[in-house]
Amino acid sequence: MSDNRQSLSDLAAIAAEAAAAPAAAPAAPEAAATAAAPVEAEAPAAPVEPAAPTMPLRAQEIDNLGRAYATGRRKDAVARVWVKPGTGKITVNGRDQEIYFARPTLRLVINQPFGVTDRNGQYDVIATVKGGGLSGQAGAVKHGIAQALTKYEPALRSAVKAEGFLTRDSRVVERKKYGKAKARKSFQFSKR
Repeated sequence: MSDNRQSLSDLAAIAAEAAAAPAAAPAAPEAAATAAAPVEAEAPAAPVEPAAPTMPLRAQEIDNLGRAYATGRRKDAVARVWVKPGTGKITVNGRDQEIYFARPTLRLVINQPFGVTDRNGQYDVIATVKGGGLSGQAGAVKHGIAQALTKYEPALRSAVKAEGFLTRDSRVVERKKYGKAKARKSFQFSKR
């Protein structure tokens, strides 16, 4: 049985279950001795279902305007993102997402966290982005939206984390080396 409960109250419950298991273990040999077949000895034990946490593992983080704030980063771009319940409007640097990110692939990148959590059209996003190019900025906004979603709805954290949206993509441009044209490209070789 895989146990994925992580809060302190869940750990206390696991410890209590572990303490109860040895107490039930001495009764098991007596039950096995009285039972006609070993299959019947296992029958009385009810299947143990993983208990759903009664409360989210993390607390909801909302400002006084009812928004969740997060910072997203990708390459050289840094995005400040605010998420609040709404109609699904995404505003980047004061402009609509269709205008700021003209390429459809960039808009798909931004909307990935909503698609994974089935929250399309349920949240309004306001983002300000600085640095980098459009691709890096789209990745930064996606990272910020994923972080802000998990702060607004902590129950979504496992779904977003499983897709890897909460992890900052650490790939950046490799530095240029001396004696080379770029980071790895060499000048044309001349034998003579």
